Amino acid sequence: MRKLTVLFCFAFIACGKLKELPTEPGGGNGEPVDPSATFTRVQNEVFTPTCASLGCHDTLGQQSSQVLAPGLSYAQTVNKPSVEMPSLMRVLPGDPSNSYLYRKITGAGITGDRMPQGGPFLTDAQIKLVRDWIRRGAPND
Repeated sequence: MRKLTVLFCFAFIACGKLKELPTEPGGGNGEPVDPSATFTRVQNEVFTPTCASLGCHDTLGQQSSQVLAPGLSYAQTVNKPSVEMPSLMRVLPGDPSNSYLYRKITGAGITGDRMPQGGPFLTDAQIKLVRDWIRRGAPND
């Protein structure tokens, strides 16, 4: 029994921590959705400078089979199942707390590491931009 307990604890630690889920909507304070939170901004301010770097979510690295390079990222994120948690979409339009991409950038309710892996992590403004774009329905605008 003791070996089973130790094995379970090791497996839990090795698979990453399932932390608290992010609060929604607007961080739980009734904050309105920013109408300027567009996919173009998410691509230019988050994906391209921090995620699509060489060896990560670029066309060569394709970590978790996901490319976040311009022209490819939208089709690979919205309404596509997560590799790490297939029960969740990478981006579920209108629902950040059930969007695995949002969970990965906040570090809540995930397996594995928070993104970007090893940091520096996204700023509060970048996280809010992604959250508000998803809350807007994740339009390709």
